[in-house]
Amino acid sequence: MLTLTLPDGATREVAPGTLPVDVVKSIGEGLARAAIAVAVNGKVQDLMTPLRDGGDFRVLTARDAEALDVLRHSTAHLLATAVRRVRPDAKIGFGPAIEDGFYYDFEVERPFTPEDLERFEQEMAKVVKEKLPFVRAEVSRREAQQVFADDPLKLERLSELGDDEVISTYTDGPFVDLCRGPHVPDTGYLKHFKLLNTAGAYWRGDEKRQMLQRIYGTAWFKKEDLDAYLHRIEEAKKRDHRVLGKQLDLFMFHQFSPGSAFWTERGTTIFNALVGYVRELQREHFQEVRTPVLYNKGLWEISGHWGKYRENMFLVQNNETGELDTSLKPMNCPSHYLLYLSKKHSYRELPLRFATFDTLHRNEVTGALSGLTRVRQFHQDDCHIFLTEDQIADEVRFLAQFIVRYYETFGLKPTVRFATRPEVRIGDDALWDRAEGALRAALEATGMPFQMKPGDGAFYGPKIDFDVTDSLGRLWQLGTIQLDYNAPERFDLQYVGEDNTMHRPVVIHRAVSGSFERFVAILIEHFAGAFPVWLAPEQVRVLPITDELADVARAVVRRMRDAGIRAHLDDRNETLNYRIRDGEVMKVPYMAVIGKREAEGDTVAVRARGEGKKQEVIPVAQFIERVGEEAKTRALQTAD
Repeated sequence: MLTLTLPDGATREVAPGTLPVDVVKSIGEGLARAAIAVAVNGKVQDLMTPLRDGGDFRVLTARDAEALDVLRHSTAHLLATAVRRVRPDAKIGFGPAIEDGFYYDFEVERPFTPEDLERFEQEMAKVVKEKLPFVRAEVSRREAQQVFADDPLKLERLSELGDDEVISTYTDGPFVDLCRGPHVPDTGYLKHFKLLNTAGAYWRGDEKRQMLQRIYGTAWFKKEDLDAYLHRIEEAKKRDHRVLGKQLDLFMFHQFSPGSAFWTERGTTIFNALVGYVRELQREHFQEVRTPVLYNKGLWEISGHWGKYRENMFLVQNNETGELDTSLKPMNCPSHYLLYLSKKHSYRELPLRFATFDTLHRNEVTGALSGLTRVRQFHQDDCHIFLTEDQIADEVRFLAQFIVRYYETFGLKPTVRFATRPEVRIGDDALWDRAEGALRAALEATGMPFQMKPGDGAFYGPKIDFDVTDSLGRLWQLGTIQLDYNAPERFDLQYVGEDNTMHRPVVIHRAVSGSFERFVAILIEHFAGAFPVWLAPEQVRVLPITDELADVARAVVRRMRDAGIRAHLDDRNETLNYRIRDGEVMKVPYMAVIGKREAEGDTVAVRARGEGKKQEVIPVAQFIERVGEEAKTRALQTAD
């Protein structure tokens, strides 16, 4: 018999093979009507998959986050059902749930059109009304081969399943799919969905395989949640950093250097402001360093990157030997180890923090490049800390507070996650046990709540990741604190201890912005291009009403610049309304209009961004003080 332990501590004894739906009914009929799936020892399965293990038993309803993945996976199957009805020629791939939605891949002779998506949506709505049950069946390999004889994509996946794996199919109406599940009880649960777009996708992600048509969609339990999500993605389109980057004249890309941003003067101003802020925060406790960009493979062999990461590195051919034995650096860590090794260190120096803003290169495939969020050349606010084992807890607390303070400056709310050893890694399990135990204990000591990310650590050590939520409610992974016991062993890093003998330090890898390129993209979309004063490339635009007042306006601009304000003069031969409108399009925080009255009274008529035609006439000196204070305090909004 299997023993199931309910959340309240009660237990149920059931025979192996019992259906979860029967267990749920024994708990309560009302709960059975609300049930979407169950979780057994944390693993989600649907109500019709026989129980094979005992343990913690939890019923999932629409209120549980895990149930949303079940709903979306089922909606992907709903899509496949509709596509097969409308396009019987479509060969089916796979349709998983993903963040905020789902997708399904199809092999077809001609790409899908927006009109196709409309027809599929209409057919999906019909299938929902039919309330077709998702019927699960466990089949033999031979039976599955017969069922999917006309679907080569499914047959390929079937051939990869081990002899001891349970092969299951799910049927809704006439449509049958090879799938592990889980699924909702029937298609009537799938009322609130929307197909979003199509894209090409290589089968199994292999660019040497055939191109499939991938349809993306989203699904929610409630209509208001669906409507809110669709509103968010429409707002996100308006905030797209690639569109705003061009509109605001911040950066560009060129085919002669794909994946590498060209920063304009305005964009460079933002970039430098961010670097300057990190420098300011790091000035007292960090040593800023710079290291070369090109290294022989010997360094990467010691670090482990040559064996684990080479496909992501830009390799350089040796003109003498013809070998690809040199690489542009994809990360700073090994070069910092060389710096550390150049001197003898005492325990009195630790923790020793090397920080840098060096240029890095990673060989992303062309199809993955996307504006500033996925590039080949980038810059990190990178840091490597060399410390003793008993300093880990204090250092993690210090670094975590540093990172959170930085995000709060931008109004970004952080979420902390703890990532453990990945499948592909260096170092033995004993070393990983030690590293994970130390980092988790340090994280718990901070008192910050965190979530687990099993298997998502770096290949050399566990890590703490900081995800932030932007103004649209989207999550972005940014900062990281990574504990590394492997590098000190590989590079033979040492320090002289208090006992006057040599000891091995521990290394912590730390980044705050992730990459500045990606962080700028996030900030553009977070602020919709309307940067706070301290970050805005143009803080004040001064507009004389007539040509006769240009000299007065020019003098005002000079006073502002002398006070450290990024002020610009717009005395173009255009109407005042045209110039004001241009300033609004460029999202300038303040426009200072100078007419005859203002020139005589040493005042400006100030128009703050977002306040329409409202103007406030104030003395120039007072306005300079206001803008300067906003920039100095890094205020998130313009002052009232």
